[in-house]
Amino acid sequence: MKVVILQPMSKKSHHSLPLLSTHATAVVSVALVLIILGIVGLLGIAAHRVSTDIRQQVGFVVMLADDITPAQTEHLKSTLGKADYTARLTYSSADDVMRRWQQMGDGGDDTELLGINPFAAEIEIGVTSEYADPELLQKVVTEVERMPGVAEVSLHADMVRSINATMRSLALVLVIVAAALLLISFVLINNTVRLTVYARRFTIHTMKLVGAKAGFIRRPFIISSIINGIIAGLIALMALSGVLFYVSRVDEQILGLLTWQSAAMVMACVFVAGIVICAASAWLASNKYLRLGYDKMFA
Repeated sequence: MKVVILQPMSKKSHHSLPLLSTHATAVVSVALVLIILGIVGLLGIAAHRVSTDIRQQVGFVVMLADDITPAQTEHLKSTLGKADYTARLTYSSADDVMRRWQQMGDGGDDTELLGINPFAAEIEIGVTSEYADPELLQKVVTEVERMPGVAEVSLHADMVRSINATMRSLALVLVIVAAALLLISFVLINNTVRLTVYARRFTIHTMKLVGAKAGFIRRPFIISSIINGIIAGLIALMALSGVLFYVSRVDEQILGLLTWQSAAMVMACVFVAGIVICAASAWLASNKYLRLGYDKMFA
């Protein structure tokens, strides 16, 4: 009778490859989620910059009195330019206003027949984003109207309200999308880490049988997940850097909306978030299997 001796499977082929595949899957899954989170964060910063720029286009026009002296004009320009609410100041003389009016439509012949310039000099003020509010602007306008040499102040309150409503809606949408993606990312990363811990649940049970404490059993899983989070974070950082480099080559103006400093802040947050979420997920998943009995581990 021939005896067939079955050679046991090598430990490397039986354990290392599945474990390596599980770790690779976890790293790739976490990296993809972090990339999406990073893109959303970059879009949020760019949208905030656009919102700030749009708000700074809001302001009012100060029309100067006809009898204002050059010294009073310079003093008024200096006072308005130093005000807390001023983001930009543009002075236009009466001749500049007339030329602009002529370029916008017909009427140049009428002014030439009159022989006079019916327009007054004006100062256009663009306010900071903090003052882009109808009530605050109305207080500012009331204050400016009392200044010497000011004939009238024109404020487009309806446009201010429309811009603020649009910006609030955009901010709300971005916050909801970011919150939803953060929740989805946590669920996905948590499920991925739980699969890694699930693959080693019997090891956990064996360690419990020999008297290992919960902290001792939990530590290698948390450390392994932190390493996975670091690797996934590095992959996400390289991918986001590549996206930024490509986008900046396509349109250099995008760097005006999204600086490298703000991009670095987003990338640092993404990197830390990957580590924290992976560590928290490993802690929760290992605790689950620490509480399970042997029979329930087959479920």
